[in-house]
Amino acid sequence: MSGKGAGLLQSVERAMRVLDHIAASPGPVPARDVATSLGLTLPTTYHLLTTLVTGGYLVHLSEEKAYALGHRVDDLARGLHRQIAIPPSVQRVAEVVHQQAQAAAYYAALRDAEMIVAHVAECPQHPRIRPLDVGFHQAPHATAFGKLMLATLAPDARESVLDHTGTPAVTRSTVTSRAQLTRQLDQVQGTGLAVEVDEFQSGLSCMAAPVTDAAGRFVAAVAISMPTSRLRADRWTAERAVRLGAVRATRAVALSTAVRSGRLT
Repeated sequence: MSGKGAGLLQSVERAMRVLDHIAASPGPVPARDVATSLGLTLPTTYHLLTTLVTGGYLVHLSEEKAYALGHRVDDLARGLHRQIAIPPSVQRVAEVVHQQAQAAAYYAALRDAEMIVAHVAECPQHPRIRPLDVGFHQAPHATAFGKLMLATLAPDARESVLDHTGTPAVTRSTVTSRAQLTRQLDQVQGTGLAVEVDEFQSGLSCMAAPVTDAAGRFVAAVAISMPTSRLRADRWTAERAVRLGAVRATRAVALSTAVRSGRLT
């Protein structure tokens, strides 16, 4: 095997595609629909579905003659939340940013060229953007913390990420041109701040600043979201809250790392 699929075990890759397809569906999915959508033969599809049912990742709803997610998926989700959980000191930083900016605040962590939301501070008056819950990691080209990550990557690594994720139009304002996105990311590098306006959700904008480790490497981002009209009217207050939050989060991460490694007790 060579090229983009090198190192992939085909049966496992197909099973993951089946699982992803059913997870993205609004309800239970018949086997024939899975096969048609993924370009698989029906016997292969039944084999994959049976394997996933046996493992608890899917359930077969006999009355509906369809398949849905199983309990093991929820176990995986809880495991992910445990693994990306951030220290209480960093959570407190997010809460302060939320209060100072009067906006939903996010802490997104870098994991293998993905920015994944690890914590959200919100309230009824300043709620998060609905998809941006803990575990969210999609559309890096359209989110402020995603743009921040892309700006830190070497050109080849950035292109590899974008080849995988694509640059689809999430809204009418999303930057989809690679050339335009590169110019935007150059600006992010220069200012140390990423801003997206109406790119992820119309009428809402986000801003993010980098969090670094003791060696100065980018490891996370502090971000906020708010109505675009408010961002334009109160840009500097919001930016100050985000930048200060990133500085405080950097200190909190360094302290937490030192405690875990035994350098500080």
